[in-house]
Amino acid sequence: MLISFLAIALIWVGRLVYLQVIKADELSSAAAASRTVSADISPRRGTIYDRNGNVLATSVDATTVYANPKEVVDRASTANAIADVLGGEASDYRDLLDQDTTFVYLMRKADVDVADALREKGLSGVYFIADTKRVYPYGKVAGQVLGFVNVDGQGVSGLELYYDDILKGTPGRLVEQRGGKGIPIPGGTEVDEPAKDGQDIVISIDIDMQSYLEKRLAEGVEQIGGDDGGAVLMDASTGDLLAIASTPYFDPAAPSESEVGSDSLKPVTQGYEPGSIFKTVSMTALLEAGAVTPDTTVFAPAGLAADEYVISDAHERGDMTMTARYVMQDSSNVGISLLVEDHLGFGPLYDKIVAYGLKGATGVDYPGEAGGYLAPNVETWPQILKYNVTFGQGIATTPLQMTRFYGALINDGVAVTPHLLLSKPQTGEVMTYETETIIENKAAIAPMVSMLETVVEEGTGRGAAIEGYVVAGKTGTAEYVDEDTGQYAKHSYNLDFVGVLPNASTPLVCFVGVNEVPYERNTTEVFKDIMTEAISRYRVVQSD
Repeated sequence: MLISFLAIALIWVGRLVYLQVIKADELSSAAAASRTVSADISPRRGTIYDRNGNVLATSVDATTVYANPKEVVDRASTANAIADVLGGEASDYRDLLDQDTTFVYLMRKADVDVADALREKGLSGVYFIADTKRVYPYGKVAGQVLGFVNVDGQGVSGLELYYDDILKGTPGRLVEQRGGKGIPIPGGTEVDEPAKDGQDIVISIDIDMQSYLEKRLAEGVEQIGGDDGGAVLMDASTGDLLAIASTPYFDPAAPSESEVGSDSLKPVTQGYEPGSIFKTVSMTALLEAGAVTPDTTVFAPAGLAADEYVISDAHERGDMTMTARYVMQDSSNVGISLLVEDHLGFGPLYDKIVAYGLKGATGVDYPGEAGGYLAPNVETWPQILKYNVTFGQGIATTPLQMTRFYGALINDGVAVTPHLLLSKPQTGEVMTYETETIIENKAAIAPMVSMLETVVEEGTGRGAAIEGYVVAGKTGTAEYVDEDTGQYAKHSYNLDFVGVLPNASTPLVCFVGVNEVPYERNTTEVFKDIMTEAISRYRVVQSD
C-alpha cells in the first residue's frame, strides 16, 4: 500500500510539475485568451503637406463600432436600429449578430457624429473604439500622387504606399476582460500597448499649380480628341515635381468609384514611344560628338528606303537639302536618320541614349516606375530600327525620363533626380537627391537650345510661343501599337511636346502628351497655358 501510495503521489507531483512549470506559459496564454478580446488601436497617420504648407492628406477622429453578439438580446431590433443610423441593410447586420463569437466589426472608421447617434440608442452588446480615418481636403486634385489607404490604414498606392513606413506609425492594442458567456467585466478594458503616431511629410507639389495643370490637361485631351493624356511640370535645377498628372483622375476618398487604373500616375509608370521629341536626343548626341553644327547640311530625299519599308516625313515634300537646324524646325525623320548614319553611327547613338538615362529608371520616389527599353546589340538591329530610333520609334521611354533629359539642357547638362518628398518636419530632415552630368560636352548645349528655340519661333512648335519669353521645345507625333492588331494604328497618333525656359530665374521644364488622337494636331497650346500660369505664379524672369 505504501508503494502504491508513493506511485500515485509521484504521478500527481509529475502532473503538477508538467502543468505548472512545463505548460505554464501555454496554459496561461490560453486562459487569458479565453477571457479577453483585443482590438487594434489605429495610430494617427502622418499628414502630407504641399510645398506651401497646404494639407493634402490627414487623419481625423473617427469611431469604430463593434458588437459582442452574445450580449445582444433582440438581434432583429438591434440590427434594424444599427441600419437606421449606420446605413446599409438590416439583414447584413443581423448576419453579423448571429455569429457564434464575442467580437464582430459593425463599421470601421465611422464618422464621430454618426457613431455618437448610435451610442445614444444604448444598444446592449454594441461598443465603440476611438479611431481615425484618412481624408483628402482637395478631393481628386493630386489624387494619383497621394494615393490612398485601406480600412486598416495601410498605404495602397501613390505616396501613401511609397512612404507608408514613415506615415503609418505603429498600431496599439486595446484589451477587454470578459467573464462568463463573454460578458465584459466592468473596468476591465485597458490599453495594452499605446499607438505610436506616424510622421508628417512635405512634398514638392504646389497644389494650386497642380489644380490648374489638371484642369488644363483635361480640357486639352477633350479638345484634341484623345483617349487620355499626361503632363509634368518640373524645376530643372532642383528636380522638384511641381505638378504631375494623367487622365482620368483618381479620387483617393472614393477609390471604388474611380475608373480602373486611374490611381496610376502614367507619366511615371507607363513607357511609350516618344516620337519626334526624341530627335533632340539624337541631335544632342551629334553635337556632343562635334559631328555637326546647326548649319551642317544633309540631302534628304522624300523617301528613305529601309529593308522593305520607306521612311518619310509627316508633311509631304520633295527631295531637298536641309540644314540640321531645319531638320529640327520641320521635324524631318529622313533628315535626322541620315545625319546620325552619316556623322555619328548607331552604336555611338545607343551609348548616348544609355548615358542620358533614357534606358533606365529616373529613381523618382513613386511606386511602379517604368524604365526605358531599347533592344541591345546594335549590330543586329535591322536598318528600319536603326532609322526609327533616331526619331523616337522602336524605343520606349517615359514622359518623366524625357522631362529629366530636357531639364538637363537648361541646367548646364546636369540632370537632377525627379522627386516628390522635400522634408520630414518632425525630425527636421531635408531630403537631398543625386545629380548626374549627362551632357558632358557643354559646348553642345547652346546650339541645341538655339535649335529648339527655332522650333518654337518658326517651326512645328509655334503654338508654344509665350509673348515676352523665349521658349525652346520640340513637338512629337508618334505612332503606337494597336492592341487588337499588334500593328501600328492607322491615322491615329500619340502627340507630345516638351518645352523649357532657357536662362530663367526658375528653369522650368514642362511635358504635355495626349494619346490616341485620331488625326494630326499638337499639344503646344496646352503647354503654353500651363507654362504661362507657372511663369505668373513663380514670377519667372529671363536674362539675356
